Amino acid sequence: MDHSTHGTHLSSVAAMALSGLVLTAVVPGMIRLARRAKLWERMSLPPGLALPLLILLHAWAVLAELARPMPVAVMFVSEPALLWAAVTFWLPALTRTRHRLSDPGRCLYLFLAAPLLDLPALGAIAAGHSAEGIAMIVGMLPLGVIAAVTTWSWITTEERSAPDVLAVSARGAAPRQP
Repeated sequence: MDHSTHGTHLSSVAAMALSGLVLTAVVPGMIRLARRAKLWERMSLPPGLALPLLILLHAWAVLAELARPMPVAVMFVSEPALLWAAVTFWLPALTRTRHRLSDPGRCLYLFLAAPLLDLPALGAIAAGHSAEGIAMIVGMLPLGVIAAVTTWSWITTEERSAPDVLAVSARGAAPRQP
């Protein structure tokens, strides 16, 4: 996930798109496949910590390279840290850990994260790296899709349980027969 914007133009565009895709499609896909792993409970962070952590590490990885080229040694540290932050970000939304979010909480969490994670890409565009910034935004589109699917799932679950709630409340409101 080299965020370099100093290489050839095509390779830096592909790197930015791939980086966004890894964070928003590959990592959640791998977590979803292994969602029952005991490791997730130990790695899980509260959502209020996981979201800002990913946003800050992602911004640093993308924007620091715009200021000046990062040494290879820094890349060997920043990329695994960014992947770890992505994993901790997705855990409250995808797995059943002590930090699991409710359905409305997951929707809010994911819809809040989408524009915040696009801010570094907007910074790249503002710095004159339009193609790279747009590639990053396109690579991050799976996050919006996952947020929409999560919302749809929550809505359908609520609709399925609504008749049960109405039946219980109707029985409770009806006068008792002797």
